[in-house]
Amino acid sequence: MIKLNKSLEKKLKKIKYIFFDFDGVFTDNSVYIGEDGKEFVKCSRSDGIGLKKLIKEGLEPYIVSSEKNKVVSARAKKIGIKSYQNVENKGSFLEKFFEENNISKDETLFLGNDINDISAYKKVGIKVAVLDAFPELDSFIDFKTSKKGGEGAVREICDLVVYHNNIDE
Repeated sequence: MIKLNKSLEKKLKKIKYIFFDFDGVFTDNSVYIGEDGKEFVKCSRSDGIGLKKLIKEGLEPYIVSSEKNKVVSARAKKIGIKSYQNVENKGSFLEKFFEENNISKDETLFLGNDINDISAYKKVGIKVAVLDAFPELDSFIDFKTSKKGGEGAVREICDLVVYHNNIDE
């Protein structure tokens, strides 16, 4: 498990809502395109188990993607979480979502991988990037996962949040 400073560990105990980008987070940022134009991506099955653990603990995971893609819808449906797609400005979306659902910034975490996630980082309590995220994110995040996107980074964050939510002080 990732070693974090005491301040971040304390913040993780408050997390109730976890938001994930899709491409480059659930996937390795590759896309496979068949002759018929259909897109395929590779996701880690272990991520689904991690998300089920979050849900079992009463935590709420969401996908927030700038693209609209049937692959995202299919994966979200299979793993049992809501997805919001075609989100041009993730920060504005989250701000509105928090207001409509009475959510405090301190209760939120966002896991991303690219520059279109910066606006989301500015609105959440904990900002995380996958190990292979673009370096432009480094000045906006609290830490990186030890796993790459599509290779268990989602599961790693799920396990980390569940672990810290269950620590008694």
